[in-house]
Parts: sequence; structure tokens; C-alpha cells
Amino acid sequence: MNVFEFNFLSISGTSLPLRNYQGQPLLIVNTASHCGYTPQYAKLQRIWEDYRQSGLILIGIPCNDFGEQEPGDEEVIAHFCESNYNVTFPMTHKYSVIGGGAHPLYRKILEEHGPDAMPRWNFHKYLFDRQGQLIDGWPSGVEPDDPVITHNIERHLQSWVL
Repeated sequence: MNVFEFNFLSISGTSLPLRNYQGQPLLIVNTASHCGYTPQYAKLQRIWEDYRQSGLILIGIPCNDFGEQEPGDEEVIAHFCESNYNVTFPMTHKYSVIGGGAHPLYRKILEEHGPDAMPRWNFHKYLFDRQGQLIDGWPSGVEPDDPVITHNIERHLQSWVL
């Protein structure tokens, strides 16, 4: 699996092919506006501000799979993220991340890495390296600025592209 093979729609409805970010590490997070973990948006925004100049791409994927905690449409989600957390990192259309209707990226993660690699709630984080390979994933309870995540981000930002 190579993450750069997948496409999304942006929250505004334009095409968002991940190949546009080829050669850059990606942090992908399924998000929700009405969740106990929603305040993680602030830390995600800080990660984006701290590491984007070094090449990290952070993408939020709104998801209503867990507790129906993302009931709004894309316009409502975008307004919520901007007005409450000043989110400027790329966001996608609302997608499912589990089950038969899951986005193809998540179905491929399940196929290649098994059910233990799948999100069990909102704000599950995946980090992919510059070559598009999955490095690791962290559940909702691991904060975006946890040293286990930031260490991996920094390590992969410093890696050479061959």
C-alpha cells in the first residue's frame, strides 16, 4: 500500500489527490466536531504550524462513524473547525473509515495491517513516511503532541528522499 495512490475530496468539494504530497510525510486523522477528543483540533493545528514548513502534511478526515459525533455537512464542519480552532490544515469531505462503506485508504489499511490497526474512535492518527508507507498509528487517547508522535514526525522529516 502506498498512501499517495489514494484520492479524497477536500472539505470544499475539490479534488484532493494525495499524490500532490508525494515525498512528504503525512499525518492523517479522522475527526469529529462533537466528541470528547474534539479539543485535539487545537493540538493538531499547532502540529501543522510547527512542522508544515519542514514538509509535514496534516489532513483531517471528518467522520460520523463513532457515536454519530460529526452529524453536520461539510460547510458546517468547516465553519466549526475555523471558528473554534482556527484550523488551516487540509480537511476532506466527510468519509466513513470503518465498515463496508469505508474510504478505500481505510479498507486497504484493514486488508494489509488487520483490524488492530483500525480506528476505534474519533481522532485516530496515522503517520506515513515520505515514500507513502504506514509508519504507525495511535488511538484517540494519544494526544497529537505526545512525544511518541512528535518524535516520529521529526525523525521522518529529517529523512532523506532518495
